[in-house]
Amino acid sequence: MLGKIEGGRRRGRQRMRCKSLSNEENLKLFGKCNNPNGHGHNYKVVVTVHGEIDPVTGMVMNLTDLKECMEEAIMKPLDHKNLDLDVPYFADIVSTTENVAVYIWENLQKFLPMGVLYKVKVYETDNNIVVYKGE
Repeated sequence: MLGKIEGGRRRGRQRMRCKSLSNEENLKLFGKCNNPNGHGHNYKVVVTVHGEIDPVTGMVMNLTDLKECMEEAIMKPLDHKNLDLDVPYFADIVSTTENVAVYIWENLQKFLPMGVLYKVKVYETDNNIVVYKGE
């Protein structure tokens, strides 16, 4: 059985840049997202958990607990931050939406019961959506 909860919008700033490429190569690869001053997004994150439905509570996981995990794993480290400068994980990893999804997955795993996390879906825009299932 799957349960789903949508996290609040998270604001973040970033500059798409691969340190091993030249400035020209980065500009060609990332375009306007390579702006030296960075650019911002209002990400939306949807977390899906799965497991057996508790016969007493009727839930896979208490949603209050899930929200608290999301606050610790997503909002506190990422909200209103410059991903490239303020989040150590992105010091050497390009802050693409794909890598943001991986970061969120790995961070959530630290707070959720083992095996309950099923999917992380990150909306950078309405047209740029990444789904990550830990694979």
